[in-house]
Amino acid sequence: MKIQVTQSACTGCRLCRQVCAIEKNGETNPRRSRLKIVAHFPAPGTYQPVVCDQCGDCAEACPSEAIVKDDRGVLYVDGELCDECGLCVDACKPGVMMRWDGVAAKCDFCWKCTEVCNTGALVRID
Repeated sequence: MKIQVTQSACTGCRLCRQVCAIEKNGETNPRRSRLKIVAHFPAPGTYQPVVCDQCGDCAEACPSEAIVKDDRGVLYVDGELCDECGLCVDACKPGVMMRWDGVAAKCDFCWKCTEVCNTGALVRID
C-alpha cells in the first residue's frame, strides 16, 4: 500500500496539499499538509510531489515508540505516546514528517490527495 508519484504528471496546482490540510487539520493552510510539492527552478513547470514512502526511519528514531502500524500496516503517529522530541522529523529522509503544536504528524494514507489529483501525479497503489 503506497502512493505512486509520477513527477512528470504534476502541474504544481497543489490541490493535494490543500485537501490534505483540510482533511487532517480542518483548515485551509497547505503548509499543514503531510506532503510536499517541490518546484524545480529555473525549469518552469517542473514539480516533484514528495510523499511518505513508509520506509520506517521515523519509527526507528522514535524513543517513545509513538509511530506504530495500523491494521492496514500503515505507519501513523499515536499522538498520546508522542513526547514531542522531533527525532522522527529529523530522521525522515523525504522530509514529510512534521510537527504541529509539538506533536509529530505524517501521512496515514487517507488517500484524499490521490482522489483530487486529476493529472495522475499521485495514484493509490494497494
